[in-house]
Amino acid sequence: MKADYLEESLLRELEERLLQPDVRKSAKDIIDLLADEFIEFVSSGRVFNKQQIIESLQNEPIQPLTQRLITEFKTLVLATGVVLVTYRIVRHISGEQPVHSLRSSIWKLNNNRWKMIFHQGTLVRESSVRYEK
Repeated sequence: MKADYLEESLLRELEERLLQPDVRKSAKDIIDLLADEFIEFVSSGRVFNKQQIIESLQNEPIQPLTQRLITEFKTLVLATGVVLVTYRIVRHISGEQPVHSLRSSIWKLNNNRWKMIFHQGTLVRESSVRYEK
């Protein structure tokens, strides 16, 4: 079952926040958005926990004129207060070819706050994968 409109809108907003350079550099913001048990499978195949992601983002170079666009955003309720989010993202860096990836996140409602408990990004060719309608 798809999340209701308000939940879906909020989860999209939270995903978009995590793409903003100022949020990515703020350990406080990341701590607020990620659950303590958070894990991420990064595109290189490595597995990061919450602390490793915070450290990685602190060291992430700032790339001016970088834009990230979310498309094909979908939600699926896995259980009460647990939602799977999937989407495609295109990252544009000035002067470079766009980078496409498929993303999935699991968000859990805890004390009336959504926190991400899992995330995975998979690099794809621009036209290689399309969601079925």
